[in-house]
Amino acid sequence: MDDVAQSIMDRISTVEIKSEYTREDIASLIEAKSGPEFVVSRFCVGLFLGYSKDKLEVELKDRLGPGGTGINRYNKDRETYLNTLEELGLRDAMTATVNAKPIWSDILKERLRSGRGSAVTGLRRGRELEDWAEEIVREVFEDNYEARCSFTGPRGPAKCDFAIPGRDHPHILIECKGYGATGSKMSDIIGDLDAIIETKRPDTNLLFVTDGLTWKARMNDMRKIVQRQNEGNVTRIYTKQMRDQFLADLATLKAEFGI
Repeated sequence: MDDVAQSIMDRISTVEIKSEYTREDIASLIEAKSGPEFVVSRFCVGLFLGYSKDKLEVELKDRLGPGGTGINRYNKDRETYLNTLEELGLRDAMTATVNAKPIWSDILKERLRSGRGSAVTGLRRGRELEDWAEEIVREVFEDNYEARCSFTGPRGPAKCDFAIPGRDHPHILIECKGYGATGSKMSDIIGDLDAIIETKRPDTNLLFVTDGLTWKARMNDMRKIVQRQNEGNVTRIYTKQMRDQFLADLATLKAEFGI
């Protein structure tokens, strides 16, 4: 328990036990007198919903739109903020959580969710993104590619999601990163990209595919990847909303390299 955790537990202890919660109960949970207090309130919201700090931030930004998600946004547009929390299911989550009758297996379930569950969520999201990208790669190159392999570069091997036309002399490398777990994953993403950049030939095109939405909560990390694109180390960055552009660029590269 650090100071933040203690503040969160103190905040949770103020929640009144009820058989059913209302919109005003949501307001009582989220309202705060200062920015730091609002951060603690947001943690409590995330705990009731079962969301990580980053996932809650992404969900709020997606629904609230531009203007931030902190205490200033709440004070400026309280009703919209409360509507958003209701849409996320906070009222039902509070009712279900407070009125649950825990048994010993619930403790083990929570330990499993906080450990393996978080890891599985990230892996599943990443694999879904890889499958999405592979469908497009196959549409352009048919079977003329290798998936989830270690390609060979001037400085040795490095792992990538797709090497086209193959791992030995790739003209195109594709790395997919679906992010949905913890913030530390961001440093892993950048590290994996740098490993490919350091290993590949300068004339090998590196395409980066990500799930987009979650990066709204990690703009500083995304800027580091954009910097690698600006330096010419990453050819282009794609999200799932850019399917047509991704398909067109692959077709152009296929023609250029005669693959």
